[in-house]
Amino acid sequence: MKKTLLWSILMLFFIHIESFAQECGGITIKQDSGFEMTNFDAKGKETGKIIYKIVNVSTEGSATVFSVDMEALNAKGKSELKNTYQMKCDGNVTTVDAKSLISQEQLKSFKDMEMKFTYDNIEYPTKYVVGDKLKDASVKGTGQSGPMAITFDMLIRNRSVEGQEKITVPSGTYDAYKIKSEMAFEMKMGFPVRMEMESISYRAPGVLWDLKTETYRKGKLIGYSELTKIY
Repeated sequence: MKKTLLWSILMLFFIHIESFAQECGGITIKQDSGFEMTNFDAKGKETGKIIYKIVNVSTEGSATVFSVDMEALNAKGKSELKNTYQMKCDGNVTTVDAKSLISQEQLKSFKDMEMKFTYDNIEYPTKYVVGDKLKDASVKGTGQSGPMAITFDMLIRNRSVEGQEKITVPSGTYDAYKIKSEMAFEMKMGFPVRMEMESISYRAPGVLWDLKTETYRKGKLIGYSELTKIY
């Protein structure tokens, strides 16, 4: 169960009743618009898709707040995971609420463990500068199952803007920024389950989502995702 929970979380390694759009930091945030990412294994074989849809766009002071519904599909088109990300854009930074990194379905796995969580949100600047260091993000939890103490730690760290280059993905060609980061996960429930991964993501000004994300473990590519469609 713990390994299934771990992988489902790592799959996720970054929203009014009428149609409503806001411009924030050069990004158009419009209800019912969205993104489609296609996932591939290290050899380039398609393994599934992730569909994102922007819902519930509103304002909070000078900021735009919104949610993004996510559905992960396997290679046969079967739904495997759903989640909703809570996001906010203040014109300079777009923030993903770190609470959103654990879905309601995943939280059910902890329902009898009295888990208490603390969070540091994920931040993406609306303007990137090569050499910049980006803020770490984390989800940390503690709980109890009978006499057994439980800890849950997920850290996204060492985030940095490594360079700028032109890339082409199915949705188009972009002048993109290359962002490197590390993810460390550990869950202790009698014995520890640990995993560390590295990612390289490409992001472009004016585009809310990643253009491409490559995932590595111990320096070896294990899979990647590409932005297939913007709608």
